[in-house]
Amino acid sequence: MIKTIAIDMDGTLLNKMQKVSEENKQAILRAQSEGVEVIIATGRSYVEARFALDEAGIVCPVICVNGAALFTEEGKIAASNPMSAATAKMVAGFLEEQGIYFEIYTSQGIYSKDYENAISVLVDVFVTANPDIDPESMRKYAEERLQLGQVTSISDYSELFSRSNEEYYKILSFSKDLTLLNQIASKLEGQGVTVTSSGRENVEIMSETAQKGTALETYVNGKSGSMQETMAIGDNYNDVSMFERVGLSVAMGNAPLEIKNLCDEVTGKNDESGVAEAILKVLKQSAY
Repeated sequence: MIKTIAIDMDGTLLNKMQKVSEENKQAILRAQSEGVEVIIATGRSYVEARFALDEAGIVCPVICVNGAALFTEEGKIAASNPMSAATAKMVAGFLEEQGIYFEIYTSQGIYSKDYENAISVLVDVFVTANPDIDPESMRKYAEERLQLGQVTSISDYSELFSRSNEEYYKILSFSKDLTLLNQIASKLEGQGVTVTSSGRENVEIMSETAQKGTALETYVNGKSGSMQETMAIGDNYNDVSMFERVGLSVAMGNAPLEIKNLCDEVTGKNDESGVAEAILKVLKQSAY
């Protein structure tokens, strides 16, 4: 019997317009009303995650920045697993040497040295999750997101590393040169960080122990729950750490074949409310 459901956002809970469908919303509310705990597990920052959840009226805990931070349903931080300032500085220095664009996700927000590239990163995340969508149609949406203050411009990243009140959750690097991205990922592996991806043209770097799966396991165990009674729904490589730990792993219909092959089940696509399909299926099974 499933008692906890962890749900990814981009390419999973959100449709191609970056919204929670009415079907997905109602399925989540039904699960909660039947005593099943729902938790979001995303690579987004907490502010980015709440942007879509608040619009849909969904209240639940959020694992954000790929497991580097956990927020309660009241919006209070319950746990964090940041990189040290030294590690973040090392990664930033390496990426700058490679001439690659990147953003730094911290406890105080997201920082970028290049506004235009910040837009491109958002568009990449959206298009990777929704390959059939026109990138230009998402550019306006990306610009609106940035204008809401979710990304702050900064002239020099070194300024961040001298701040005593800052935690460094994730560094998101982006390039259309996929060979370079693969080389960067390979060189950073084993350097005290976790390296994953949520899009074809990005690499995400976090603390060595910051993963969605470990954060989810910590949360479930803290609630005296069981990972065997937990279901995870996702669509990409940064969801694998959850799939490997839960009792029921569900890939979206729009996920890469490799991800589908890792999972116990495959549900509908994100633009077909596949999350609702998966939730209603386990609720029906639990009723018998």
